[in-house]
Amino acid sequence: MNGLGQICPVLTTARLTMAAHATSDFDDCHALWSDRDVVRYIGGVPSTPTETWARLLRYGGLWPLVGFGYWSVRETASGRFVGEVGLAEFHRDLTPSLIGAPEAGWVLAPWAHGRGFAREATTAMLRWADVTLAAPRMVCMIDPENAPSLALAGKIGFKPFAKAAYRGAPTVLLERFAPATAEHAGESA
Repeated sequence: MNGLGQICPVLTTARLTMAAHATSDFDDCHALWSDRDVVRYIGGVPSTPTETWARLLRYGGLWPLVGFGYWSVRETASGRFVGEVGLAEFHRDLTPSLIGAPEAGWVLAPWAHGRGFAREATTAMLRWADVTLAAPRMVCMIDPENAPSLALAGKIGFKPFAKAAYRGAPTVLLERFAPATAEHAGESA
């Protein structure tokens, strides 16, 4: 999983273009992360402009430092901002620890919900990761009340392995084994 110096690749799907975040994404990202409905299950507190800027900087730093990161997702036909998907190593203070396994995440603008964009983008992300990363296991954490994200996680191969508390709130920890290692672990991806 040593991808030092990795540059964010552009991924395309039938309807989406996934690329590195740019400073021009700031307004779209801030609209996303300051929306109360969007953050309801992701900490519950809308982001300030300063926090959104720090998020963009964090996204830019993931790729060269750990070899994977987040994509800005846009609808190819219109160029409209759909949201963000990606993998991270956040070194969260969490038991059990997620450190050492790429942590998947996704968040979409409200207009994009229910259109299959999340599954399309996360499937492309996982396909890239399965081919590019030498990571036998990926993880994610989801609020137990976030039924749509839990359903998506199941559809893309994540299975719950623990319940935990993160920043005082309950969370479900899920894992997905890479297809090659899933056979050895007795799991199906």
